[in-house]
Amino acid sequence: MQVSVESISKLERRMQVQVPAERVTQEIAARLQNLSRTARLNGFRPGKAPIKVIRQQFGPQVHREVIGELLQSSFAEAVTEKKLSPAGNPRIEPQSIDEGQDLRYTATFEVFPEVALQPMDSLELDRVTAEVTEPDIDAMILRLRKQQMRYSPAARAAASGDKVTIDFLGKIDGVEFAGGKGENVAIVLGERRMLPELEQGLIGAQAGEHRDVTVHFPADYRATELAGKAASFATDIKTVEEPALPDLDEEFCKGFGVTEGGVAKLREDVAANMRRELEQNLRNRNKTAVMEKLYLANPIDVPNALLESQIRDMQIDAMRRSGAKDVSQAPPREPFVEPARRRVALGLIFNDVIRRENLVLDPKRADARLDEMVGAYGDAAAMKRAYQQNADAMRQVESLALEDQVVDWILDHAKVRETASSFKDLMNFEA
Repeated sequence: MQVSVESISKLERRMQVQVPAERVTQEIAARLQNLSRTARLNGFRPGKAPIKVIRQQFGPQVHREVIGELLQSSFAEAVTEKKLSPAGNPRIEPQSIDEGQDLRYTATFEVFPEVALQPMDSLELDRVTAEVTEPDIDAMILRLRKQQMRYSPAARAAASGDKVTIDFLGKIDGVEFAGGKGENVAIVLGERRMLPELEQGLIGAQAGEHRDVTVHFPADYRATELAGKAASFATDIKTVEEPALPDLDEEFCKGFGVTEGGVAKLREDVAANMRRELEQNLRNRNKTAVMEKLYLANPIDVPNALLESQIRDMQIDAMRRSGAKDVSQAPPREPFVEPARRRVALGLIFNDVIRRENLVLDPKRADARLDEMVGAYGDAAAMKRAYQQNADAMRQVESLALEDQVVDWILDHAKVRETASSFKDLMNFEA
């Protein structure tokens, strides 16, 4: 077999392949011979038809099959001989496929780029650290109590934190507008779930009072027909209720599934969940920092075949998240090009680190990663079994665990500066 390779661009190759006619002929003859042992033809007992008749009956079909298989097998042999690593499927253009002649074709394809990694000890990284403290747990318990806040009628004017129930009617230039009317709408003043001016205008109001409140819609308001306009809301205050935190007792703990151990057990469970969330946040944050530095420090050419495949995957993922099912609803490819390029490049870089350093997946890390992923579910054991019985799901878990190993290896070999932070800042947490 004769093979020649031409470089079209940095990654694209054009390969000329010539398979001897003898190999094609022998393969066709062997296939016809095997067929003659089982073929059923009118006028002949099974396996007794002359080879000439077999060739007349099945020759063209066998020829097509042999050519198709030889195109694939000879291409694999050729790239192995030339020590090439194709990235994606080749575009094969047959030039000679007639029986009795050499099989000749051109294969055009991209190869994986060579990754010349910068020395890891020259990579400067910041690693964020944080811990869950007792005050953090106190703040989380307080948030849980606030979620169970109880309200009772207040014989006074409304203040921040009170729940006010109102009827309202909004008008712009004296005309009602869509969405500007509500009845028995409960507002907790200060939560900023309504327009701030409306909440502020209800401070000091008492049950049974009527108030007119002027509100200015922001210029970037989601309802564009209201953006930047001023509205007058006629409000009738029906009730004013003051808040009271529930007692931190056994009954409160039962509301969160803690039937034994009381407040101490609730704090233990809350702390464990906070530490799990913080660990995930730190890992993702530090992983993102490592990947960004690695990407910038090691620019590489990305095979177009891999790039287009990644763009399609990201478009499909976006469609799935939005609930779109028709291909015509796929988002445009342009916003995905650079993120896809980055993802493909990092995949190539990570694979190179794995190959160079002979990194092998640690099964314990994969199991720990799975435990973390299912930990938030009510029946974590059942969810873990479901994952373990799904090969595709387990491959994703193992891929994530191996990525974590690569990140840890890089952090162990780079110049790392640790930066202390807090649960509050990292989780954007306010009680």
